[in-house]
Amino acid sequence: MRTEKLVLHFKAREGIVRAVDGVDLTVEPRRSVAVLGESGCGKSSLTKAILRLLPPNVARYGGKVLLDSDDLMRLDEETFRTQVRWQRIALVPQAAMNSLNPVTRVIEQIAEPLLEHRRATTHAEAAEQAREAFDIVHVPPDFLRRYPFELSGGMRQRVVIAMALITEPELIILDEPTSALDILTQANIMNALKGIKARVATRFMLITHDVAAASEIADSVAVMYAGQIVEQSDAAQFFAEALHPYSAFLMSSVPTLRGAKELHAIPGQPPSLLAPPQGCRFAPRCPERFDRCAHEPPPFRTACGRVAKCWLYESQRQTAHDCSAGE
Repeated sequence: MRTEKLVLHFKAREGIVRAVDGVDLTVEPRRSVAVLGESGCGKSSLTKAILRLLPPNVARYGGKVLLDSDDLMRLDEETFRTQVRWQRIALVPQAAMNSLNPVTRVIEQIAEPLLEHRRATTHAEAAEQAREAFDIVHVPPDFLRRYPFELSGGMRQRVVIAMALITEPELIILDEPTSALDILTQANIMNALKGIKARVATRFMLITHDVAAASEIADSVAVMYAGQIVEQSDAAQFFAEALHPYSAFLMSSVPTLRGAKELHAIPGQPPSLLAPPQGCRFAPRCPERFDRCAHEPPPFRTACGRVAKCWLYESQRQTAHDCSAGE
């Protein structure tokens, strides 16, 4: 899956909110990408843009969403609904209880996408496939007959993951899958996702602000700031040394159990997406900014085999950073 110049702007009383503003992102087959960033940076709006889950106040929506050789943005709404959403791309949303009907048994809710998209012709066939999906996420098959309110938060989250897996999509988007869970349950869900990733041949896109969660399953990392991707990197290289100044601040704010580490808060506040800065969007908070940063939006630059949207990595300035730690 690849997005090119993906844009999703919303109308607000105060003006136009540029929630997703020209996003270029790649998720390779059988790989997982973690999209990291502070709350309000546009991560969940990026999910809505890819899945075309658009609210009525959309001001602008455009760009490309490419899945293999198909440009999904060219499809009409009915074709997208029947052939893409929950067929080729599935979503594990935040707050699983809000995604499940509390008065409908789990088996009925899992069978629905199978019957709707003709992956099963009878309820018995759908139930058998549901049991197979439950086996992958380690949920006892008798839970299929229960109602969502009878399940714990962790079990409900596993049910939603099973629903995403059941049509064997080419891309599964996990939107903060552990945000509403306690620490122990979060760890159990992440362990389950690692097992699923090893067992299922699909792409995963993890939307999260949790660096620790990202490090568990990510093959690569994309950092989002103020509606744009500012860095995309191999995960091992990223966690060894982040390139973009914003990425470096994110990593420096995360505590570690391995030795003493001085923690640093990111100075200032994220910019308003009603009127983002003219140049680099991180420039007002960046201690390494110089004059050009305030006036010219930086393009993606390749550095250390990775890409970062930062003027520091322009050819004549790249010597300002030593990339050896990330190689």
